[in-house]
Amino acid sequence: MFAPYNRERLRQQFSVADPFPFVEISPFLEPEVAQTIADSYPSIHDAAQVGKRYKWMSERGKVEVTDVSVFPDPVLRLHNALTDPSFLSDLEFITGISGLLADPTLNGGGMHMTGSRGRLDVHVDFNFVEETQLHRRLNLLLYLNEDWQKDWGGAIELWNPDVQQLCHSFSPVMNRCIIFATSEMSFHGVSMVSCPPDVIRKSYASYFYTKEAPEDWDGVKHNTVFKPRPDEQFRANVLYPMERTWRKASKWTTRAVYNTNKAITDWFRSS
Repeated sequence: MFAPYNRERLRQQFSVADPFPFVEISPFLEPEVAQTIADSYPSIHDAAQVGKRYKWMSERGKVEVTDVSVFPDPVLRLHNALTDPSFLSDLEFITGISGLLADPTLNGGGMHMTGSRGRLDVHVDFNFVEETQLHRRLNLLLYLNEDWQKDWGGAIELWNPDVQQLCHSFSPVMNRCIIFATSEMSFHGVSMVSCPPDVIRKSYASYFYTKEAPEDWDGVKHNTVFKPRPDEQFRANVLYPMERTWRKASKWTTRAVYNTNKAITDWFRSS
């Protein structure tokens, strides 16, 4: 499935990368394998029936499918390859992170499809999963877009720690893979997607974890943290606070509805 790669060279590139450890691999898969996977992706409408659609200000226009039971066979084979112990061993060698574990639930990962006007603001990812007690350590992002035009946007951007300088921008072209260490300084985002209405930006995401905390971890657990680009001060001062308030209210409402339904169900069962 994988195109040949030089572990030693990738390890060196990863260790000296700036502004945080990352490596680009292109081609990542054998070309015919990548094409087969891309061709197997459903329409964004069909994906929304079995996945999650994002409508937030900071992340919108994207559909995410994490349930492996509905993956097309080529995507399932990719998932199995990325979670295979032999690939995890290579990841450990390349990144220097020992004890890497794949996430069988694909929390936030899996098939991603973004339509025109979709966006993902600059952020660092959540760093801990309470349910599994695992620390997030590594992102793998594979792009599956044939004939993608640069002026369609949708590039993966790597920013410096204070989000004042864009250090790298990679167009999401077919069979390009970006692997990077997740940390408190790994700010990244996606530029506005401006493709034609009949085009979908396709990617596959896989995240990796360890039981042990990173050596430099300060003990603070957090969800995704968004930061504005230098020209997005209105978002920083107005839109982000509004969205944080709405997210909290939405979470509280969901929890209240769940607790109410549970109390009613328990009452009927005990009656």
